Amino acid sequence: MTTVLMTLYILMWPVMAGIVLVILTVGVVKDIVRARRNGESFV
Repeated sequence: MTTVLMTLYILMWPVMAGIVLVILTVGVVKDIVRARRNGESFV
């Protein structure tokens, strides 16, 4: 049982990092689309 819990604990971190990466990517893409729509520079 301890091995299973340790494995789940170790595998949880890459999943959480992936979720954060997706959230950040979606936010950046939305900002780029909004800037292009308004004729503004993204930077």
